[in-house]
Amino acid sequence: MLGLGAVGPDDVQCSRAGCAAVATRAVNWRNPKIHGIDRVKVWSACDEHVDFLQEFLLARDFPVVVTAVGVEVESVGAAT
Repeated sequence: MLGLGAVGPDDVQCSRAGCAAVATRAVNWRNPKIHGIDRVKVWSACDEHVDFLQEFLLARDFPVVVTAVGVEVESVGAAT
């Protein structure tokens, strides 16, 4: 039996280490030193960790776009 707030079979789990919460946001990003503009990597985030994950990537100068889970992003940031 799943507890309240537990991730179910159709839910996406937060990407933050140690977090088992259901993700509500997608943190879309790329490393411009090794990825082209069309390469988008996605971390899933719960409401509590979306800012942490976004700030982690921005501190490394990675372009980031945060959307709702399930929203597809074709590119992130300008081409280098």
